[in-house]
Amino acid sequence: MVKEGVNELDVARQYSETSAKVSEAIEKKKGGKANAPDPEDLKKELEMWQHKVSVDELCDKLGTHPDNGLTTAEANKRLASDGPNVLSPPKVTPWYIKLLLQFTDFFSMLLSAAAILCFVGYGLDNSTQDNLYLGCVLTGVVIVTALFSFYQNMKSEKTMEAFKNFLPPQALVHRDGKQLQIPAKDLVVGDVVDVKLGDKIPADLRIIKNAKLKVDNSSLTGEPEPQARSIECTDENPLETKNLTFFGTLAVDGTATGVVVLTGDRTVFGRIAGLAAASGNEETTLQIEIHHFVIAIAIYALSLGLIFFIVGIIKNTGWISNIVFTLSIIVANVPEGLLATVTVSLTLTAKRMAKKQVLVKKLECVETLGSTTTICSDKTGT
Repeated sequence: MVKEGVNELDVARQYSETSAKVSEAIEKKKGGKANAPDPEDLKKELEMWQHKVSVDELCDKLGTHPDNGLTTAEANKRLASDGPNVLSPPKVTPWYIKLLLQFTDFFSMLLSAAAILCFVGYGLDNSTQDNLYLGCVLTGVVIVTALFSFYQNMKSEKTMEAFKNFLPPQALVHRDGKQLQIPAKDLVVGDVVDVKLGDKIPADLRIIKNAKLKVDNSSLTGEPEPQARSIECTDENPLETKNLTFFGTLAVDGTATGVVVLTGDRTVFGRIAGLAAASGNEETTLQIEIHHFVIAIAIYALSLGLIFFIVGIIKNTGWISNIVFTLSIIVANVPEGLLATVTVSLTLTAKRMAKKQVLVKKLECVETLGSTTTICSDKTGT
């Protein structure tokens, strides 16, 4: 029964809000999935309001003070709610899984099947050791090329680790009216941060006090020259306005004070890192072509082996001799050296491209990238 004077709609609304908060808290305890950014949202145009409002309005909305900053209690509360100011590490596949995946390539599986057939043939007829030698050679080719590809890919797959270097270890903040040096990972929205020459920007900041600050945005926007900052909003686009500085960029001149407006995965760099981590592993053109080639070779080899097996039956050839001969025909139609040739060629090409400052994340991408004649790009690299 609802008490007199209490609106039933208000009660329902309060119940709904409480239920949503409880569900959100449960999700956070289960693994922080509630704060995980949606890859589709990351692809949308960056929208921010913090650079458009006045300093007083910004501080009022963020519940902070331009001089005294946040209280320690409020900062701890926000840290517990929003999480630390760090980029979420991407899901890492264990090295031994990556190594095993090298053996699941269609070409490797074809050569492995051919090696097994050689060992079966030797087991049926061990009067000659040709099948044994060939089986050992094929096994060696599969293992060596798998290790070769694994080593090359492990050297290249370091893209996400570079983002760890963007976070400075310490930050100078104002809390409880005092200037403190705290770990940058403990910054929260609303913190007032001092930045000086040589500092890495610890979070996305709205400039509220400025003394000729210039920042190097080349890692973010591709601008080769240091960009001057100011207090006033100069552009609707948050990436172009001069009253914002971004996580991971470098202060190269002057000093300034700013209010933290975005932290961790919600920063501009965090969005980039999230997109990089969420990128799908689509098959390359070379992988598709090799897949089709392996299927065609397998069908051709099996068909030819079956024809010779039927011919052997018709000629009343002994069963053991007929099976061994059929297996030899199938193995003979497998291009044993092609896998090693392709792997070595791609690796050499990747090394030549690395000398020209081109990092290839996957070895199979070399073929597609190497066949391009012109790459059109703007200053941001897109």
